[in-house]
Amino acid sequence: PTRGRFPLLDRVDVPVDLRNLSIEQLKQVADELRAETVDTVSTTGGHFGSSLGVVELTVAIHAVFDTPDDRVIWDVGHQTYPHKILTGRRERIRTLRQPGGLSGFTRRSESEYDPFGAAHSSTSISAGLGMAVAHHLRAEDDPSYRERNVIAVIGDGSISAGMAYEAMNNAAVAGPGAERLIVILNDNEMSIAPPVGSMSNYLSRLMSSRQFMGLRDLAGKFVKKLPDRLERTAKKAEEYARGMITGGTLFE
Repeated sequence: PTRGRFPLLDRVDVPVDLRNLSIEQLKQVADELRAETVDTVSTTGGHFGSSLGVVELTVAIHAVFDTPDDRVIWDVGHQTYPHKILTGRRERIRTLRQPGGLSGFTRRSESEYDPFGAAHSSTSISAGLGMAVAHHLRAEDDPSYRERNVIAVIGDGSISAGMAYEAMNNAAVAGPGAERLIVILNDNEMSIAPPVGSMSNYLSRLMSSRQFMGLRDLAGKFVKKLPDRLERTAKKAEEYARGMITGGTLFE
């Protein structure tokens, strides 16, 4: 129904069509893809915010990586409406979540661009690690087989689950093949509900407590009396310490 309204998006049937476009053209594709997603969800219903939060990221991933040979795993699956539009399913996108139509999540039987089917959150890193190691083992047995990149896209809501941390621990010691696993943290401060749990509550109270704020102000006054070089070093140390408390240095 929207053919003709979006001139650049109309030229993209599969991701390889993105790879000859300029950066400015890719930005226009993202704008048109967002409008197409809005129009679709307005018709079919579905998960709105999660898909709109990954429009530019979806375009970038498919423009840079050699999908579907490179595997992209979305965590969670209901942020994949833009992904479906770019991977040969635009003509059916208005059957989304309808009987006999497209799934509201990634589905392996639906497309070769959906290597992992899941609606549950926090599973992408462990699944991606398994795929990356499996590709390596196959390449060892078959020299003609090309190892693939595996990209796990996980949000700041999903990353908080224990399964995600366990997967990262495993990736650190998995050995050959794990280096092909790429984890993209989409830290857009969006999740289905505010963060919950004892640790989240404790850190929130700690970072906003009167004692912490007073200590930080006192340290700031002290640092200003130091020579410039030491002041810069102290500020970096403060940023790193704060990151260690909040988790900000986990991926740095």
